[in-house]
Amino acid sequence: MSMRMGEMSRRGLLRSASSFGAALVIAFEIPREAKGEPAKPPFGPVRAWIRIDSVGTVTLFYHKSEMGQGISTALPMVLAEELGLDWKNVNVEHADLDPDHQNQGTGGSGSVASTFMQMRKAGAAAREMLVAAAAKRWGVSPENCTARDGAVWRENDKISYGELVESASQLPAPDFDTVRLKRPQEFTVIGKSLARKDIPSKTDGSAVFGLDVRVPGMVYASIERCPVFGGKVKSFDAANAKAMKGVLDVFAIEADREVHSTGGVAVVAETTYIALQARKRLRVDWDYGPHANESSETLRKQFRRLVDSQMKVVLEQGDTEAAMASAPASKRIECDYELGFQAHATMEPMNCTVHIQPDRAEAWVPTQAPEWAAQMISKASGLSPDKIVLHTTYMGGGFGRRYQADFALEGAQIAKRTGRPVQVVWSREDDMTHDFYRPASYHRVSGAVDEAANITAWRHKSTSTSIAQYWRDNAPPESSELGSSVQNPYAPRSYKLEYLPADSGVPRAWWRSVEASQIGFVMESFIDELAHGAGADPYEFRIRALGNARKIRNPLDEKSTPLDTARFGGVLRLAAEKSGWGTPLPPGHGRGIAAHFSFNSYVANVVEISIISGRLRVERITSAVDIGIAVNPAGVRAQVESAIIYGLTAALKSEITIENGRAVETNFNKFTTLTMKETPPIDVHIVSSTADPTGIGEPALPPTAPALTNAIFALTRKRIRRLPIKPADLA
Repeated sequence: MSMRMGEMSRRGLLRSASSFGAALVIAFEIPREAKGEPAKPPFGPVRAWIRIDSVGTVTLFYHKSEMGQGISTALPMVLAEELGLDWKNVNVEHADLDPDHQNQGTGGSGSVASTFMQMRKAGAAAREMLVAAAAKRWGVSPENCTARDGAVWRENDKISYGELVESASQLPAPDFDTVRLKRPQEFTVIGKSLARKDIPSKTDGSAVFGLDVRVPGMVYASIERCPVFGGKVKSFDAANAKAMKGVLDVFAIEADREVHSTGGVAVVAETTYIALQARKRLRVDWDYGPHANESSETLRKQFRRLVDSQMKVVLEQGDTEAAMASAPASKRIECDYELGFQAHATMEPMNCTVHIQPDRAEAWVPTQAPEWAAQMISKASGLSPDKIVLHTTYMGGGFGRRYQADFALEGAQIAKRTGRPVQVVWSREDDMTHDFYRPASYHRVSGAVDEAANITAWRHKSTSTSIAQYWRDNAPPESSELGSSVQNPYAPRSYKLEYLPADSGVPRAWWRSVEASQIGFVMESFIDELAHGAGADPYEFRIRALGNARKIRNPLDEKSTPLDTARFGGVLRLAAEKSGWGTPLPPGHGRGIAAHFSFNSYVANVVEISIISGRLRVERITSAVDIGIAVNPAGVRAQVESAIIYGLTAALKSEITIENGRAVETNFNKFTTLTMKETPPIDVHIVSSTADPTGIGEPALPPTAPALTNAIFALTRKRIRRLPIKPADLA
C-alpha cells in the first residue's frame, strides 16, 4: 500500500517507508535548541519513528542509547499516554544511525527531557489521524469519537487501530504545534511506576551488548598502548607474538588527534584470549613523549601556583575585595578544596566490531555517540558516511566514556587492514589506564558574613585540567569547568569567579555529572562553612540565604535555563523534613545536607553517618528531587540511587593518581568501588510537578559528597576539603 507524503516541517512529518509495509508511520525531529544535552561534537537534529501496522502493533524506533537508564521504558510510556493504548503493547526497537539526521547521541541527562514534548506530539498526531479515519468511516464528527485501549470508540462501537491505518495514512498529518495534548490530570500512564522493558532480555541473556556481537568469519584484536599519556611507538619486535598459534597479524596503528586515540601495536587473532596473551610477548620501544614526568604531585604544585596568581575574571558582581577588607577577621573565611581524577569504570570495557568491505562498512558499537563513531569509521575506511551502517548495541555502563569515538576508530583501522570482521576488545587494565578521566581541579574560596549572618562576599578562584581546552581548540577553557557556580543561589552581596586552566597531558572528558560533581562539592561545602562560622544551623542558613523567590540567569549563557530559588529551596525543605533534620541522633551519629542545580534539575541530599572506633559508616541517605513530571517514578528512583552510589564511590573510595605520566590505578583492586554491603538505605522523594521533565541520570551525584563531608564535620568538627576521603582525614 502506498502512503501519501505529508508536509515536512521543523517539528514533524508523516512519511512512508517501503521497509515498513502497510503501516501508519510518524517521523519527528527534535531541534537542537530543544535538547538538554551539552554541546559535544558533533551535533544536529534528531529523528525518531512510530509505526502502527495493519494488525495494530505499535513500534517505537528510538534514537537514544540504552545503557541502563531506562529510556526504552520511559519513552514508550510517553507515546502510549498520548496514543491511547496499553504501554505493554508498544514494541521498542533501537534505530540504526540515520546519516541525514545527526545527534543520536545520549548524554547530559537529556534523553527524556529532550524528547518528551515531541514524543507526546507524535503520539497525539497519530491518535488524531486514527480518530479522523474512524469518524469518516462512521460519518460522524471526530469530536464524537475517543481513542483508548488501542481503538477508536463511538459509544459502544469501536474500530481497532490496525483496521484504521490504511485510511489514516491517506490523511494529512496534523500540525504538531496545534495538536491537542492531554492535561497532566488526564494522565493514566505517565507518572506510574512500571517495570522496565529491557529487564527480561538482560535477565535471560538474550540482550546483545557490544561484547556479545558475533559475525561469521570474525576475528579478534587487542592493542598494546604506550603506558604514558601521549607516548607513541618507536619500534617493536613481534616475532614471539606471531609465533603463537592462532595469531593472524601484528601491526602498528596510528594515533589520531581528533578523537585522542593512542595508537599502538595491534594483535589480531582467532580468539580474544590468544590476542591478549600474544600482546604479552610483544617487545615495544616507546617514545614516552612530553608528559613522562607528570605526576599528581607536580599537578598539585601547579594548581597552587595558579590559585596564588592573578586569574582571569569570568564573572564579577559587586566588589568582593572591598567587602572582604571591611569584614571583621572573625567573619572572614578562606578554604582550599581539591578533587582528583576519576575513571568511568564501566563494567563492560570498551569494544566494537567492524567489518569494512570495498563498498560499505558495518559496525556494532556500544556507543553514546553513534554519529561520531560512524564519522571515525568513515575516516579510517575512506568510505563516505552514507556507506556506513552502524548498529548501537546495549552497553554495560556509559557515564560519558562511551561518548568518545577512539575505540570505534581503532576498530576501523584494524578492520581495514584485515578485510574481515574484527572485534576490538579492551582489557580492564586498558580501560582503566587509557580512560578519558574526569578532570582534577583545585579551588580557593573566600567569603564573609556580616553581624546578621548575611553573605557579604564570595570569591571563587579555580583551576583544573580543562575538558574544553583538551577537546576544542580555541574554546574558552572555563566553558567546561564552572557549571552552576555562575548561578549562585545563595545571594551573596558581592560575587567573583576567576579561572585559569592547568597544563596536563592526562586525557579527560565528560564524566557522570561532569563539572557539577566538583562545583557542587565546593559550593555546598563552602556554604556549610559559612553557616558554621556564623553559628547557624546549616539547613536554616541555606534557606535564609536563598531569600525571596528569584530566577537566576546564567550571565555567560542567556539561552540556558534560569535557576529557580523557589524550587531549590523546595528540595532543601523536603529533604530536611523527610530526613528528620533537627531531631536528636544517637551518639556517634551526624547529619549533613547539600543541594545542587544541574541539568535543569534540583536535588537535595541529607546524609546520616556514624563513626564508631574510627570507622566511618554511611547509615542513610535521604534525597529530594524536583525534575518536573516524573514519567516513570521507579526509573527516577533507580537513577537517583545509582548516581548517589557513584558519588559515594568517588567521595570514599576511588581516585586515579598519576606517576611518571601514567595512571597508577590499573584495575578494581586499586580503584575500589562501593560494595553492596557498604551501600546505605536511600530514600528518594519526588516533588509532585506538572512542569516538563528535566534530567535525572546525573543531578543526584553533585550534592552527595558535600552532604557526606558536611555530616562528618557536624559529628567530628573535622572539615574534609579534599576528595576522596582518606583514613587519616578522620584520625
